[in-house]
Amino acid sequence: MEQLTKISEIRKALEKVRRQGKTIGFVPTMGYLHEGHLSLVRESLKKADYTVVSIFVNPTQFGPEEDFNRYPRDLSRDAQILEKEGVDILFVPQTIEMYPEGYKTFVEVKDLQNLLCGKSRPGHFRGVCTVVLKLFNIIQPNMCFFGQKDAQQAVIMKKMVHDLNLDISVEVLPIIREHDGIAMSSRNSYLNPEQRKAALILYKSLKEAEEMIVEGERSAGNIIERMCKIINSEPKARIDYVEIVDLKNLNPVIAIKNEVLIALAVFIGSVRLIDNIIVNIKE
Repeated sequence: MEQLTKISEIRKALEKVRRQGKTIGFVPTMGYLHEGHLSLVRESLKKADYTVVSIFVNPTQFGPEEDFNRYPRDLSRDAQILEKEGVDILFVPQTIEMYPEGYKTFVEVKDLQNLLCGKSRPGHFRGVCTVVLKLFNIIQPNMCFFGQKDAQQAVIMKKMVHDLNLDISVEVLPIIREHDGIAMSSRNSYLNPEQRKAALILYKSLKEAEEMIVEGERSAGNIIERMCKIINSEPKARIDYVEIVDLKNLNPVIAIKNEVLIALAVFIGSVRLIDNIIVNIKE
């Protein structure tokens, strides 16, 4: 596995790959890899001839009071894991490489970026779209892989690719969970044992919502009310949002029909966690 830090280096390396007619799969990450990331890497290894993974903790997607400086990092560990998996190139640019002095250009997906997580994290998706589009332009992959845990991000990425006529297939893979149901996340490392136990309330509320729908409940309001009651029963939990939305446009729904996304963000102590499930009603 090659580990490259310069845009000029990775462009030169991938130019050779494209000349050979090979397809390129790409997995953008912020590192501190877990099985959720690796599920994306393995899908790329399976579907593409050549796999590139990037590790870049992107400063433009963090707010001033967020955890950019303490976001978990362990590049040597991540590199060993990716080499063992069989990744071809690991791209690890420095901030100055991605955002040189005087940088002023940003990318936005209007409306979608202001819903769900965007309400409490203004500017977050502007930063995500900007860095991912830059990485797409640098790497020029044929396919790119995202996880369903960041459901809003996945919807926004698909919209950006469509609107900007990018010739990239965007694939979204299912959430990978721990044995007890908690969604895998790099931020889980912030949780102490008591908080880790409390964090199970997110998945518990989602499963309750799913069960209510299976049993015939169609009122989004009733389901959200029940979910909030469950989450609020955990003293360490504080709700950011609980919403049921149309999976295509992320707009809130009143009645459950067709395919909906049940999404939430909850603080466990000072740690903000997100999770979701997709429910498809066929009646």
